[in-house]
Parts: sequence; C-alpha cells; structure tokens
Amino acid sequence: MKIIPRDVPPRTAWALEQAGLHPLLARLYAARGVASADELDDGLARLLPPAGLRGAEAAARLLADAIAADRRICVVADYDCDGATACAVALRGLRLLGARHVQYLVPDRVTDGYGLTPPIAERVAATGADLLLTVDNGIASVEGVARARELGLSVLVTDHHLPGPELPAADVLVNPNQPGCDFASKSIAGVGVMFYVLLALRAELRARGAYDGRPAAGPTSSADGEARAAGKVAAPVQQPKLDVLLPLVALGTVADVVRLDANNRRLVAQGLRRIRAGAMPCGLAALFRAAGRRPEVATTFDFGFALGPRINAAGRLADMTLGIECLLTDDPGRADELAKLLDGINRERRDIEGGMREQAIRLAESLFGMQQAVEGQDRPVASMPAAISVFDPEFHEGVVGIVASRLKDRHHRPVFVFAASGAEGKSHELKGSGRSIPGFHLRDALDLVAKRHPGVLLRFGGHAMAAGCTIARAQFPVFERALAQVAAEWLDAATLTRRLETDGPIDREYLRVELVDTLHREVWGQGFAPPTFSDEVEVVSQRLVGEKHLSLKLRLAGQPVDGIWFGQTEPLPPRVRLAFRLDADEWQGVRRVRLMVEGAELPG
Repeated sequence: MKIIPRDVPPRTAWALEQAGLHPLLARLYAARGVASADELDDGLARLLPPAGLRGAEAAARLLADAIAADRRICVVADYDCDGATACAVALRGLRLLGARHVQYLVPDRVTDGYGLTPPIAERVAATGADLLLTVDNGIASVEGVARARELGLSVLVTDHHLPGPELPAADVLVNPNQPGCDFASKSIAGVGVMFYVLLALRAELRARGAYDGRPAAGPTSSADGEARAAGKVAAPVQQPKLDVLLPLVALGTVADVVRLDANNRRLVAQGLRRIRAGAMPCGLAALFRAAGRRPEVATTFDFGFALGPRINAAGRLADMTLGIECLLTDDPGRADELAKLLDGINRERRDIEGGMREQAIRLAESLFGMQQAVEGQDRPVASMPAAISVFDPEFHEGVVGIVASRLKDRHHRPVFVFAASGAEGKSHELKGSGRSIPGFHLRDALDLVAKRHPGVLLRFGGHAMAAGCTIARAQFPVFERALAQVAAEWLDAATLTRRLETDGPIDREYLRVELVDTLHREVWGQGFAPPTFSDEVEVVSQRLVGEKHLSLKLRLAGQPVDGIWFGQTEPLPPRVRLAFRLDADEWQGVRRVRLMVEGAELPG
C-alpha cells in the first residue's frame, strides 16, 4: 500500500476559513475541490430545478393525467436499497399528490432477474394496472417495455443507470444519463430521480389549479367567490410537502454508493437534518433501533453500514417486499416487527458472507505462484493474475457482490465472484458479480471479453467499478483466463499497487471528541471521501480481539491514543505509518478519541 496525502490549495483553505469554517473543515473541503463556502449551502432552494431533468415535465403530465382519470399505477422496483427507497418514495409521494390506486411489484433476484422483463410486464398487466412506472431500473429493458406497451400499458421509466445502444420505447423516459439530458447531477441515485419526478408532478398539479381552489386558467370569478362563501365549493387543497420524503432519499442515495456531488450532498444533508430532528417514517426509526444506532446523531455511516445493509439483505436472501413494507408502514408496531425481521436476515447474510469470503480468499490465494502465460506480453507476469475470478458450487448468488468487494479490497485487483443460478432450469448457468479498481473499466472489459470469445458471456452489464454477468458453468475457465488477459494488458504495476489518499497528519489539538462529532455531522461518502488522516505512530502494545481484529495502544504526536484495525491479524512493527479515521469510543461513561485504522505503509 502507498499512502498519498491529498493536495490542499492553501488560498482556498484560507478563504473557506475566513468565511467562518473551522480550520480543519476548511482544509478538508479545500482538498475535495470545494472552492467557496457558497458551495456548502445545503438549503432546499439550492437544489437543481426539476425542469433541467429531461423527461421530468413530460412524466409529470403523464402522472397528472393518470391521477385526474383515477387510473391504476403499478411501480416496478429493484431489489436493492436504492430500489426499495425509490419505491417507497414513489408510493408515498404519489399518494400525497392525490393518486388513489398505487401498488408495487418487485422482481425476485433469483427467479426474475434484474429489471422490467416481459414476464414482469405481464404480471403488472394482470393486476389491472393502467400505468407502469419503473424506479431504479428500466433504461435497458427494451423487451420488457415493448411487452408492456403491447398489453396496453402506459410506461414511465425512471432510472439513473447508463443506457445501452437502444433505448426502450416507453411513453416517457426520465434518466439524467440518457442522450440529450443536460441535468448537472449525473450521479443522482434512482431514488433521487423519482423524488425529482414528484417535484415536477407537484408543479404540474399546481399549474392545473389543484392547490389553490381555482381553475388552471384565469383568476377566481366573483361567482366562484360567492359559492365558496356559501359553503357550496370545497376549501382550497393545501399543497403537500414533499420534504417528508427526504430521509428516504438520503438513505437510498448513500446506500447506492453514488458520487456525492453538490446536489446529492444537499439531498443527503436535508434528509439527515430531518432524521436528527425525529421527523422520519416509523420504519426508519425502527431500523435505527434494530441496528443499535441513535437517529438524533445520525450520520452517512449509519446509512451505508447499518440501515442500508439491513434493507439490502432482504433482496439478497429473502424478498425485498419486506424492506419496502418496512419503509411504507405507518404502524410503529408493524415497523418494529419488520425491522427485527430484516435484522435477523442481515445476520444470516453476514454468516453466509463470512463463509463465502474465507473460501473465496483460499481460492484466490491458490492462484499465487501460478505463472500463467499471457499472449503478446513481453514483460514478466505477476505471480497472481491481474484479475481474479472465483467460483464455488456452495456460493450463494445473493452475496457474490459483497464477497467480490471484500476480495477486491484485499488484493487490489478486479474481481468476479460466481455462484450457480438458483432459477428453475438454470442450474447450468453461473451468475457473477464483479468489482473493480481505479483504472480498470469493468463493463468495457466484459465487452472486450465478449468480442474476443463470442458466446462465453450470455448476458452482461454494469459500470466502471461494478458489473454483472451470466455465463455457462462449463465456460468459467475460459472467462477466468480471458478477464485476466484483458487486465494484464490494461493494468501495470503502479495501477495494481493500492493507493490510499489521506488528509495527512492531524494536529494534536484536534484529537478531541467534540471535533470527532463535528466531522461526523458532515456529509461524506463516495466521491467526497470521509476524512482519513495519516502519520507515523509508535505502537505501544497490540493484541488480537475476536480472533480477527487488531486492538492497538498507540502514541501519536506524543499523545497516547487507542486504535482498532478491523480484519487485520498480522502484527505491526514498533513504528509504522498508519492511515486512520477518527472515532469516539465510550467506556464507563467517558468518551475518548479512537483511531479507526484503514491501512499501513509497511517496508518492503
């Protein structure tokens, strides 16, 4: 590992500090590209307007017409946390805005696969729906959308994934990444796209006179005023407040690990603000309790490592309907029941993942020393392939993505983990999930494998850092060699060396729990990395806890401090340069600063 300090533009840091920011926050924000304090304004008024999102206004008209005609709307969701929160936002928001007949359907990861497929469209039609609305999926569902239209359904696709070469023939497409869309936040999550559609819908309903007691065109006539005074006309309808949905938007945005650009940070900050004030659906409150977290001090870490995994576990091992129902219910008792159920499923997921991870590590490390010949390469080949692919018949397909991520972090290589398909009649197929490292575009690599080895990849898709594919079981050795070949061509030794960017040393005066709390209150995440510091420390003592974590007594800048390195079992030398985050640990009612070690720069 190579620890690399971030560059801090001194003038920018000084300007931020002069604008009133804490000196440490000014330094951290400057290192992350924030040029002025104005960029840190997280007020709702600073959100990008819905009008800039291509298709949002057309979607609003389609939905407003459906509400006016009392049509039946069916939401087709995805089975991850972004899809679940997007579904809950869609149902809650549409009902707030007057829709009376709204239901949802979420595909099963094993039997249905991803997205709006023709069979899913047929199931939606069988419910009697008039309008099919996708959330967090649909941009690649060319056949599914076509089938829905054949069955007489209107189709509105809301998605944020990259489109393929052909767009589906939906009535309306809303996706910031579709051709011709100039929306500045290309990284908005699926739940954020749905929230924006609701903002546009409310504006459309307001223009139609839904909230002021007047017709859409012209002022109220004197006859209307007389009728209202006589009690013959209903009182004006108050415009619904959609900010009640922001806690769900914040959760889905962080859990989907999208880049936290300025607009996404505002969405997340607004959601956190409401959660800390206790204004959230009872299902979210129940999930905080089940995870042993306190909503009044909620952070983005709670979303990413406590609530998100519990909702995702339902889609991985059971039925995402459980997660969606937890987010939809307004019954606190039912919310607690569902949150406890999700917590139990997540514990099962962790047990399965632990066993799979250990086996995957053994399989990957068995590749060490295998000097594989790589065609057309003159330079020596590393003892481990530049990309790792592993498969075991006992692997669970719902957990392969998590294990791929853990293996990628361990070996700093692109990784694919495969499991046998659990779908009926598909046991001869393997479903794989991949995770990549900076400098290796995983989806493009799969495309090259498909071109070099026609027929090996039955299906594939994804992004630069994460992708999925399906192959025949007999083709696994071919895929393994082909991906390693591409990686050997595209990656060099520097790229295969893990680089951990940090914010450099931290002054001794900042090792205070109040400052830790200040840092935790800010919005951090993908593309806006949480503060990670680095410095040389003296290791006073170290011991293993739980057989797989290293508990440390350290001396940093002459000050004693505790540390913990989760997942590390190898001892450290007496002096070492560590990368670490700041945390606060409580013992017998006393809170103290603790270092959460992220990595070490070891000699050799």
